[in-house]
Amino acid sequence: MTTSYDVLNQLRNDWHHLAHRSPSTTALCRLRERHADAPLDGIEDLGDLVDALEVRGGRSVTERARLVQAMLEDAADPDVHRALLQTLVPGIVNVCRQLRFGAGVVTEPSETVGVAISLASELLTQWAGQSRPYAAPDILSALRARVRRWLLKEKAAMQALNSLDDEVAAPANSPLESRLAAYRGGPHDRLARLAYARVYEGRSWRELGGVDHCAPQSLQNELQRFAYRFLV
Repeated sequence: MTTSYDVLNQLRNDWHHLAHRSPSTTALCRLRERHADAPLDGIEDLGDLVDALEVRGGRSVTERARLVQAMLEDAADPDVHRALLQTLVPGIVNVCRQLRFGAGVVTEPSETVGVAISLASELLTQWAGQSRPYAAPDILSALRARVRRWLLKEKAAMQALNSLDDEVAAPANSPLESRLAAYRGGPHDRLARLAYARVYEGRSWRELGGVDHCAPQSLQNELQRFAYRFLV
């Protein structure tokens, strides 16, 4: 079983391989040239920079904030982007912890951590070039909102799939009914009609398989894929 620690160890090992190589040194030189006011004394490469940004890295809160601000401004540089992502890893894990690692929605904490890391990287790409004095808290706040939206979507997907598995007909006039109606008459008309019959008419998989001339298990799998892709 993969754990969140495996995901983090993989990220850490990857960074260990990159931290002090020649491209890291070159990227730090570019950063120094563009941000003469940044407190980069004693720092030779991006690995040193990430170390300096740790709580025990010897830099004041103000200095760390200025360094992260500069890194976000230069995050279009792939090397700086990667260094900033590594710097934010403890904060990313804390965001996942605040959201209970998606407990009750996803089965593996590593999935939530992996998605949070991907969303954080995406956020850095979108915000690259911005100058934010409180860059780290701003990024993590935005990340928390994005991870929460992802979890809500995953929960909705789970509910949609559970509706298909439920043996009891669902009440009418629900949001799911509206979504199914939107697909009637289009390229997904067949699946929308079968899903409606399953959820709102309470018809069995065996009955629907007979109507659709296919194996009940095959139809169930097909409708579940349809629900996950189009009904959430």
